[in-house]
Amino acid sequence: MQGVTVVDHPLVQHKLTLMRDKDRSTTNFRQLLNEIGMLLAYEVTRDLPLELVEVETPLEKTMKPMIAGKKLVFAPILRAGVGFLDGMLTLVPSARVAHIGLYRDPETLTAVEYYFKAPSDVAERMVIVMDPMLATANSAIAAVDRLKARGVTDLRFVCLLAAPEGIAKFTTAHPDVPVWTAAIDSHLNDHGYIVPGLGDAGDRMYGTK
Repeated sequence: MQGVTVVDHPLVQHKLTLMRDKDRSTTNFRQLLNEIGMLLAYEVTRDLPLELVEVETPLEKTMKPMIAGKKLVFAPILRAGVGFLDGMLTLVPSARVAHIGLYRDPETLTAVEYYFKAPSDVAERMVIVMDPMLATANSAIAAVDRLKARGVTDLRFVCLLAAPEGIAKFTTAHPDVPVWTAAIDSHLNDHGYIVPGLGDAGDRMYGTK
């Protein structure tokens, strides 16, 4: 699918299969989500711009590459998106963090915003939006809408699982925002859950039902 990258690294696929297991403990599920977050962050930042800077080694001065421009912003969609955050911050500890609070109305499946907090200069930074599931895409679209309203133009979306329906809806709404995912599953069921999927990522991560 155009604009969508499936991260097929063996470690990502192995950990994702472990997470699908319905008997996986809350602790282990949370740990795996953290680890996959780190691996996905590696992929989504693969083409960050670099600039040469002077550094003095124990032997001599030299010009070597460092990431150019302002630091990244990680923008987890609350609450499940937070599961990616620690792993990504381990890889990019200097990144800023924006929080986008959205919940899915159980009747209409539409996204309802209840919280938004971002760096004041977020419009000048690359923003990586994260949510484990791209199912109906309503939350992802609402999050990107909100960030674009703040002037953000450099956006990327990262998820663990995506449904074809969610990808189609998201890329139609935001064709300029590339997507990274660990897998594209079969379809959505009548309740808007990804099949075969792994259930509700937030509930499994926090031990709630």
